[in-house]
Amino acid sequence: MRSRRDSLEFALLGLLAEGPLHGYELRRRLIAVLGPFRALSFSVIYPQLRRMVEADLITEQEQGSETNLSRRKRIVYQITKTGMSRFNDLIGRSDAKSWDDEFFEVHFAFFGPTPLANRLRILEGRQRRLKDKAEILRSDIERMGETTNSYLSEWKRHNLEAIEREIEWIEKMLTTERKS
Repeated sequence: MRSRRDSLEFALLGLLAEGPLHGYELRRRLIAVLGPFRALSFSVIYPQLRRMVEADLITEQEQGSETNLSRRKRIVYQITKTGMSRFNDLIGRSDAKSWDDEFFEVHFAFFGPTPLANRLRILEGRQRRLKDKAEILRSDIERMGETTNSYLSEWKRHNLEAIEREIEWIEKMLTTERKS
């Protein structure tokens, strides 16, 4: 499960690189980055934030309640120099992990500060990965023929269509990036 933890760390650093945030706002923005279908309960986020505080990637500071309705103080998280260095290292990477299913969406969410050469390598890597997956699915569909489970066959065709759409989108992104 290390990969999921790494992608969560990357996303948190990216959000905190934009400015300090409290836990609830971090969760809201994480859902915007990672999507609403990723399980992001506070029991996942807060332990990750604790590890990042212990690693000196971020700091936490209590702020008084803004209203008298709640006695609970908000904890605001802020990126440290070490955390910013780690974030810059992460956006500077363009290895196989950068374009796998777990990390690509996080990398793409923070393409703004990512150097152009790395954006291109990540998009090209993602394109290769998707083409490989599409070829495997085509082969599976061809091997299955009409005699096997029609639902499984339909599911594979659906996945292939989704991958082909993403390949088209990646090709458009590459064209745009190469012009910049």
